[in-house]
Amino acid sequence: MPATRFVERLNEQIANEFAASQQYVANAVYYDGETLPRLAAFFYAQAVEERNHAMMMVQYLLDLDADVAIPGVAGPETAFSDVVAPVALALEQEKRVSDQIAALVGVAREDGDFQSEQFMQWFLKEQVEEVASMSDLLTIAERLVDRPMDIEDWLAREQPGDAGDDPTAPAAAGGAL
Repeated sequence: MPATRFVERLNEQIANEFAASQQYVANAVYYDGETLPRLAAFFYAQAVEERNHAMMMVQYLLDLDADVAIPGVAGPETAFSDVVAPVALALEQEKRVSDQIAALVGVAREDGDFQSEQFMQWFLKEQVEEVASMSDLLTIAERLVDRPMDIEDWLAREQPGDAGDDPTAPAAAGGAL
């Protein structure tokens, strides 16, 4: 059984992951409304990924017969000043999630909960990738703010699609989407 404090914090993180998913849906809808389909598709995919992260955490708690709390989340930001704003928001969100994941690892370590610490290692690696990806996209978006179709072209070149499932990823409750 994982440490009680870890279970409480992981349930909080489940809420954070679902909130991130909702924010990415809002980002995607904004880009869809601006007729920027590659940016929209990128953020729709990010939304599914964040949902899957939440469900991985749910599955971990289910596997250990720990309490799972599926939370409500606050509404996402939906109004943006330009094509850069959703990406800037996403980068800040990924940095915040990175800090939250690191804090969870710290809780597990402090409580001697080695299984939970090991479970969280994949998420640490994932956050490095997420921050790097969003940082690159923000750099491009800022550079090309007046030429959004060039951002679309960059995404087509640099983000050609899903590279495949990560065989080291934890299982998601109900299966990953």
